[in-house]
Amino acid sequence: MTHRLPPLQWDVFCRVIDNFGDIGVCWRLVAQLAALGHRVRLWVDDASALQWMAPEGCEGVEVRPWNAPPPGPDAPPPDVMVEAFGCEIAPEFIAYSAYQISAEGQKQSQPVWINLEYLSAEAYVERNHRLPSPIFSGPAAGWTRWFFYPGFTPATGGLLREPGLVDERHAFDPRAWRAAHRARYGLGEEVPGTRWVSLFCYEPAALPELLQQCEAVPTELLVAPGRPAAAVRAALRGAADEDEGGHRQNAPQRLSTQRGQLSISYLPHRPQAAFDAMLWACDLNAVRGEDSLVRALWAGRALVWHIYPQHDDAHHDKLYAFLDWLQAPASLRQFHATWNGIDSRPLHWPDAATLDEWTRCVENARSRLLAQGSLVAQLLGFVAEKR
Repeated sequence: MTHRLPPLQWDVFCRVIDNFGDIGVCWRLVAQLAALGHRVRLWVDDASALQWMAPEGCEGVEVRPWNAPPPGPDAPPPDVMVEAFGCEIAPEFIAYSAYQISAEGQKQSQPVWINLEYLSAEAYVERNHRLPSPIFSGPAAGWTRWFFYPGFTPATGGLLREPGLVDERHAFDPRAWRAAHRARYGLGEEVPGTRWVSLFCYEPAALPELLQQCEAVPTELLVAPGRPAAAVRAALRGAADEDEGGHRQNAPQRLSTQRGQLSISYLPHRPQAAFDAMLWACDLNAVRGEDSLVRALWAGRALVWHIYPQHDDAHHDKLYAFLDWLQAPASLRQFHATWNGIDSRPLHWPDAATLDEWTRCVENARSRLLAQGSLVAQLLGFVAEKR
């Protein structure tokens, strides 16, 4: 249920630490808030990805550079401040907000200040969700910052989900999408029984093994741009990168290539809605980070998560906590362990029965998630409570 609030001024702060996950999550958040009638200022230190992620922008969302001065005196002060992933709001903006409130007197209460944390299935998320963090010094002394944790269980803040997403997913025609893709890349008719796989990863050590196994079964591999495409091309160069006639391929300039029964398409950057549609069209989605993991769950297809690696191996516990929540079968847990470099056992490409088992697992997880409130709905409820 979405809480009815009057239109509020939201200021959302985002630093792009690595790749596109931070800005991807923040853009989905602000777009949903704006669609509900709220005004949003998105402060970001690198908005370049929005050129392809959201080329048409969003009515009601104003994108501001991180170091831009605070709004002028005629602009509305914030009703809600969201610092995404602990990015820490600029002191100048906090001082501006405090001054605006003191100038307004009793007519303006302090903003609801939310620290929107990273996504995890670990137990600490439920313990720390909605905890207060009082501010004892500076212009905002006496205010409270609240920790808000996205998550997979009813005791967390939920996941980002657009109101019409389920209906759009059910109405989607994967066969039409696949036919359009093959026509665009000049790939001809699809071989019966072809598995469609999307690849959005870092540089998994098991990637050459995956590509080799895909050559033995009809596979359409859709490779995301950037690090995934570079990793695939590096793996192919390591395997001599020759076509079936034994000729060297000029891989960096090719949009597609064929190796045995494996057809590889190198995709361009695409808007978020188009990325989601690609996931819906595939039989298996290899995703990474946070935003694409959530979108793969909503897709309801078999998925493999390449978790962001940390030097102290803290990501191991995070991965296994997610697999526990997912109720992943043993074969899917082992694939994750190999794919993420946690152990060196061989990578076993799933047969049809195994892939069906993985898909049912994700479908069941999606059903559990759909019974819970979305992240935006819970944020609105929280703000209504604190105001």
